[in-house]
Amino acid sequence: MTTLHVWVEGRVQGVYFRDSTRKRAIELGLNGWVKNLDDGRVEAVFQGEKAGCEKALQYVAIGPRAAYVTQVDHEWVDDDTSYSGFEVLF
Repeated sequence: MTTLHVWVEGRVQGVYFRDSTRKRAIELGLNGWVKNLDDGRVEAVFQGEKAGCEKALQYVAIGPRAAYVTQVDHEWVDDDTSYSGFEVLF
């Protein structure tokens, strides 16, 4: 079990980014959350198998059709939190 924390910049709010990320995470069998930040970025935490987290990272680097991603920052973290399911936070 591994945890990946990501921050996504670009045109990533108001383009279905959070919900499409949630759907992709569920398809990959990941737990965690995704939310909009006040500065216009999207933040997410993915938890599960490393291969699934890597695929989620690849997904957010592109995002849904209407998105335009300019930068993705990420870090692999030691996190004792055990997430259940994948949520869109508000």
